Amino acid sequence: MAKFTVFFKDKVISSSLFDSGVVHIGRDETNTIQLDSLAVAPAHAAVIIRETGDIIKQLNDEFPLIINNAKVKEAVLKNNDKILLGKHTLIFNTSESAQATISLPDSDVELLNQEIQNDIQLPEANLQIIDGKHIGRVLPLKKAMTRLGRNGNGVIVIARRKEGYFVSALETNNSLKLNKQILGDQSLKLNTLDVIEIENTSLQFFQVS
Repeated sequence: MAKFTVFFKDKVISSSLFDSGVVHIGRDETNTIQLDSLAVAPAHAAVIIRETGDIIKQLNDEFPLIINNAKVKEAVLKNNDKILLGKHTLIFNTSESAQATISLPDSDVELLNQEIQNDIQLPEANLQIIDGKHIGRVLPLKKAMTRLGRNGNGVIVIARRKEGYFVSALETNNSLKLNKQILGDQSLKLNTLDVIEIENTSLQFFQVS
């Protein structure tokens, strides 16, 4: 199964799942995924979904097809690939990974939430599960600290600060990654479209204006 999440100016505007077949992407209303922009060709690209690998092909030489910031005419899509079409971004995901396990904050974290959540003024933000059993599920980040993962398998915390949303590991594990890089003992600021991996499950971060 393949999933395409469409962003425009860092805002999610649609999300679609496909089991098989050909997904047509372009400006014309006959496309499977229609992108209303003059920067997008009427027939811009096509994705062939198959068990041996999903392939995307450029359909119009006058309109570039950019995958992960590289111009291509044809490519095999991989999980979390970014497809750039004009000002639109499509995130490609597969649904082969295991589901994430979400644990509730500890009592001390809850207390911290109550004390400081009203003092931090930030745009609302969410995590969306982009593979596994719960693909498409959205997890709002409304608390001062949100804990994700399971003890023994890696645990991370996403903290709301005045400067933004930051992710760090409470219990380090090589399966904890940000944009495919091992998180380790770093505390990193999250940006829209960043992908967090926990126990081989991917969650995408985005802010809501």
